[in-house]
Amino acid sequence: MTSDLQTGDTREEADFEGVGEEQLKMRTEEFQALLFEERAKIFQNAQRTLTEEMTIDSDELADDIDRASVDQSQNLTFRLRRRERMLLDKIEQSLQRLQMGDYWWCDECDAWIGFRRLRARPVTTLCIICKEKRERKERSQVR
Repeated sequence: MTSDLQTGDTREEADFEGVGEEQLKMRTEEFQALLFEERAKIFQNAQRTLTEEMTIDSDELADDIDRASVDQSQNLTFRLRRRERMLLDKIEQSLQRLQMGDYWWCDECDAWIGFRRLRARPVTTLCIICKEKRERKERSQVR
């Protein structure tokens, strides 16, 4: 499996200068399409929420249990949309970073993040090492 790796696929040290211009252009187009696709899914979910999930037929609310069930369902839907709104903000920031050329580099250590990580989490701003450090720090603070 490691033999399939190409330059830029994994995290590189901070002194790595990036990939060639042609490959970077190709990857920029790939990730831009990926981010646009994610953004479109969020908009579709929001539209579906407005047109389908929030429409309540008064016949469905025959008793208090039915109303409570509908309320709980709506609350869950709103929480999901709120999370998607935060993701949408991250997508917009990622698109800006992609346009500026900062998308590929870790915000904390300036190392190359790697295409494989970005495919798994297109809105990330941290390389895997910095993300793991941050998670360990967060876990130690919780205890």
